[in-house]
Amino acid sequence: MDKHHLAASTVRALAMDMVTTANSGHPGLPLGAADFSTVLWRSFLKHDPTTPD
Repeated sequence: MDKHHLAASTVRALAMDMVTTANSGHPGLPLGAADFSTVLWRSFLKHDPTTPD
């Protein structure tokens, strides 16, 4: 399994756990958005906490 699929699967698992723990909501969007959100965070969005601007 490559890094992208591992990261997307982790997002899916965490989303299911959060919905179950909260006993509210629907995991549809996080499950469906896991692939493209992983691509966005890994390839396009850059975050440096030392320079928040």
